Amino acid sequence: MDLQLEGKRALVTGGSKGIGLAIARQLGREGVDLVIAARSAGELQAAAGALAHETGRRVVGVVADTGDDASVKALVAETVSELGGLDILVNAAAKPGGQSAPPKLAEVTNALFREDIEIKVLGYLRTGREAAPHMVAAGWGRIINVSGLAARQTGSIIGSIRNVAVAALTKNLADELGPKGVNVTVVHPGLTRTERTAPLLAARAAVIGVTPQEVERRMVAGVSVGRMIEAAEVADVVTFLASPRSVAINGDAIACGGGAKGAIHY
Repeated sequence: MDLQLEGKRALVTGGSKGIGLAIARQLGREGVDLVIAARSAGELQAAAGALAHETGRRVVGVVADTGDDASVKALVAETVSELGGLDILVNAAAKPGGQSAPPKLAEVTNALFREDIEIKVLGYLRTGREAAPHMVAAGWGRIINVSGLAARQTGSIIGSIRNVAVAALTKNLADELGPKGVNVTVVHPGLTRTERTAPLLAARAAVIGVTPQEVERRMVAGVSVGRMIEAAEVADVVTFLASPRSVAINGDAIACGGGAKGAIHY
């Protein structure tokens, strides 16, 4: 299937590593020119150079903090200047989840909560607010918000709240922007293998006295496909949603964690 993405222009926040980097790579392979944004200049430039070499597309790294209004305004303005426009926004900049045990109620401080909301929920709002006018003016666009399956389960107070909030933001933007040619969707990754996974498994294995393979086996016990999903597999879903082929999907949440055993979502 031709995804009709050749020559499109995308901004991927959180694009220097993890799921964001995997998404940028897949978009580039489909012929999309890219700006990737992150806070670490060194990692960002290394990722941009590697992506440009691998995909043959224009890839620009822009240092930005999605927790800051001025930084986001400058990011979108530079994206439009570098690429000549903006067709696709992928919001993936957030504090990574699952790196340690989530805090319990007594440990959830106001500052901890605000930091998560500031970066992920308000960060996605900021980038969407700046990017949408360019897409509306062109009569076409795609915004994909990377959230997470904590939106559908308990166990992390902050994780659940922030991810539900992203889904609510997505639906509101979809209803407003859909008639103007801009589709907005949210994806919920679950357990996803990235460059952080091996060290995390090793650390947990050392604490409980088992092998990293056993830790992973226990972690995926509730996943329907029986294994951890790769970041590239999440990127495949996002790349389809970023394409003109996805026009029938707007405002909806797409789970891409391999399936949760026992749960029915309709």
